[in-house]
Amino acid sequence: MPIDIAAFAYAAAVAGGGVLGYVKSSSIPSLAAGLLFGSVLGYGAYQTSQDPTNVAVFLGTSTALGGLMGYRFYNSGKIMPAGVIAMLSAVMVEYEMARIVACVVLVCLSACCSILSADENSDSSVSDAIPKPIYKSPELSGFAHLAEHFDSEERFRNSWVLSEAKKDDIDEDIAKYDGIWSIEEPKRHGEDGDLGLVLKSKARHAAVSTLLTKPFYFEDKPLIVQYEVNFQEGQECGGAYLKLLTLDDKYGDLKQFQDKTPYTIMFGPDKCGNDHKLHFIFRHKNPLNGTITEKHCKKGKDRLEDYFKDKNPHLYTLIVRPDNIYEIKVDNKLQSSGSLLDDFAPPVNPPLEIEDPDDKQPEDWDDREKIPDPLAEKPDDWDEDAPAQIVDEEDVMPVGWLEDEPPMIPNPDSVKPDDWDVEMDGEWEAPEVPNPKCADVPGCGPYKQKMKKNPRYKGKWLAPLVNNPNYKGKWKPKLIHNPDYFNDEHPFKMLPISAVGFELWSMSPDIYFDNIIVTDDEKVAKKWADDTFEIRRVKIAEENLSVWTRIVKFTADHPWIWAVYLLLTAIPVVLLMYYCCFSEDKTDFKEEDDEKPFLGMNDDLDEAVENENQQNSEQKPIIEEIEDTEKETGTEEVIDIDKDTSLISGDGPRRRKPNKE
Repeated sequence: MPIDIAAFAYAAAVAGGGVLGYVKSSSIPSLAAGLLFGSVLGYGAYQTSQDPTNVAVFLGTSTALGGLMGYRFYNSGKIMPAGVIAMLSAVMVEYEMARIVACVVLVCLSACCSILSADENSDSSVSDAIPKPIYKSPELSGFAHLAEHFDSEERFRNSWVLSEAKKDDIDEDIAKYDGIWSIEEPKRHGEDGDLGLVLKSKARHAAVSTLLTKPFYFEDKPLIVQYEVNFQEGQECGGAYLKLLTLDDKYGDLKQFQDKTPYTIMFGPDKCGNDHKLHFIFRHKNPLNGTITEKHCKKGKDRLEDYFKDKNPHLYTLIVRPDNIYEIKVDNKLQSSGSLLDDFAPPVNPPLEIEDPDDKQPEDWDDREKIPDPLAEKPDDWDEDAPAQIVDEEDVMPVGWLEDEPPMIPNPDSVKPDDWDVEMDGEWEAPEVPNPKCADVPGCGPYKQKMKKNPRYKGKWLAPLVNNPNYKGKWKPKLIHNPDYFNDEHPFKMLPISAVGFELWSMSPDIYFDNIIVTDDEKVAKKWADDTFEIRRVKIAEENLSVWTRIVKFTADHPWIWAVYLLLTAIPVVLLMYYCCFSEDKTDFKEEDDEKPFLGMNDDLDEAVENENQQNSEQKPIIEEIEDTEKETGTEEVIDIDKDTSLISGDGPRRRKPNKE
């Protein structure tokens, strides 16, 4: 699932802006708005990640936030945070609008194509329906020891053999190889006629095998093993590996194919719990004594979990070359590579020298690196017998402590049971309960002083450690020549292969196998994969394309569509910006019209105030003279202007009038 990174980043920016506003100015509304819008935008981003066409929540919230912040920026003129959030919101609205426009364009084009196609079909005199392409089984481009596509159930029954063997040392109920195999189409992404081998049963042993058209001998040509596996129901525990059976007359009867049937190579996926593996095991023959040992390829670094749970087919390829180099590919991508000599455990060639099993450590061998200092002496004041804790003599009994009262007393309300037998049960004693007299005091009973750390305590004295002058190092047995040593420089020359087979146990049903090829030509295997797996993979990819992916693909194929996107997305954005930043509300014009009379009155008021100031300046000496007279007489008369009289009438503020006297 792709993640809408841009949408999540925008949501985080909005939430972060609210937190930043709270940190800088302790604005709780800013914090609440940021977290609210950020949460809703985060939910919208999650929806667009799940479905690129589900943009309702994100687009609506972005538009609302952009309009709010744009209006705030228009009024305040502040870039931070209103201007920045408004611009980000406009960008995100355009981003989501581009998605919607692209979807609409794609739907319209699809509808047009459907109409044209319908017209062509109606005008055509051929059949009323165009048959879909018929699946064609792949054909070999060269020689192969085995090439099986499982498209013919009759061919499968004639060439493949179901095992009738039983496993040894196991319960009879599960010892049989009675797993169910079937030839059928895959559950998903199938085509008519494209069949495969399916293991239907679970928790049952199953084995099936077939002979190669010609045994493979490891000489001067590489070995290529390739096949498809699809865990259609996932995989809980079990394998889907292929065994390349060793050419051996003793095991020629494929009806007895079981776990102990010798194989040369085992290759394929295997899982149990959290352990995911891609096996490559080959059995190596000791050139000295002829014993057979399994060599396990070291685990690669790439993760394998998706191959077991995505329910899609995957192509597993093993290439082993005569120069001892191997390659393991999954879906034609290199998963691991290395050398048969260096990258297997245990290694093909044993070590030249080994430790002597009869060698023993000498009795006088001193392997102690450090020893106690023999010259060290215990100090005279070191008392090893001093206790770690002593009684705290400064501790005194708390006031109110009742020494004569026991902390527990017999329960006075307890009654001896009627069936109590003294001879059998002994003397009856009432159960004890806490003494109620001790409830409100520090304690009862004999008081014991607390303990404290002993300052003289030092513990047992030990001499310090010094380097051991007799130290000889860690003893190891001597090395001797390995009697089983050999040097096989060509481990590629393995035991020849005569057949291949699946011998499996799985806890998940419906494991799908298809298009097995065993060949010595890499080009043949590559062509076989191109004609089978690659065609299937392209078909699955097309069926799994999301609407957004289809839009991207259509846009990449038709670059002119970008002009349509830009034009259609620019129109709503320009209208939104014009409405938020440049349009004037009608109420503004109405308010201006209502204020026009008052503007004229304000001019008259300014003129009256100016005249008043001039008169006050002329009367200033008279007023000062009157004030002096008032001070002498001690009387003063104040004339108030009527409060209901408007200032425009020409009356000024209160004035003082001289007394007639």
